[in-house]
Amino acid sequence: MSELTSQQYNRAVERCKDIFLKKMKDYGTAWRILRPSSITDQIFIKAQRIRSIEEKNVSKVDEGVESEFIGIINYSIIALLQLELTDGDPMELDKDFAKNKYEHFASTAKSLMLDKNHDYGEAWRDMRVSSMTDLILMKILRIKQIEDNEGKTLISEGVDANYYDMINYAIFALIKLDELNTK
Repeated sequence: MSELTSQQYNRAVERCKDIFLKKMKDYGTAWRILRPSSITDQIFIKAQRIRSIEEKNVSKVDEGVESEFIGIINYSIIALLQLELTDGDPMELDKDFAKNKYEHFASTAKSLMLDKNHDYGEAWRDMRVSSMTDLILMKILRIKQIEDNEGKTLISEGVDANYYDMINYAIFALIKLDELNTK
């Protein structure tokens, strides 16, 4: 992986983490009430909005697709956190605990990206953002099916692997959109 990719990845994660922490300050960890399927549906709504904007080439709500990709990243990290927590854990999480968990999941996602970039040679750089949107939607549909199967799979990865992939596709999309906006 290039040093540029690493720097761009880190900047995207920091941007997402900053929003996560600010929203946590505003709302606390109200998202703790969400069941896994509800988090999946939140991510689906965000990805579907991105696809709709990509297809219609217009947005009537004054927020671009970047905020939706950030939402996908943050909700995916929330989902991974929720998978680790139990009903016995507090609804309101300590800020430092949540921040450390966020950084842990973001670091794990980056490690996965590094391994895949090694094998695929940064093929994502030649992909369209719309393809990344479609891949995120596919991952969501996979998660929904696994959830409908009560978490059981025969030969497939679990929901956590799909959340990590969505984090990485959304970060790649943010990087590509940033590059387009700075040209």
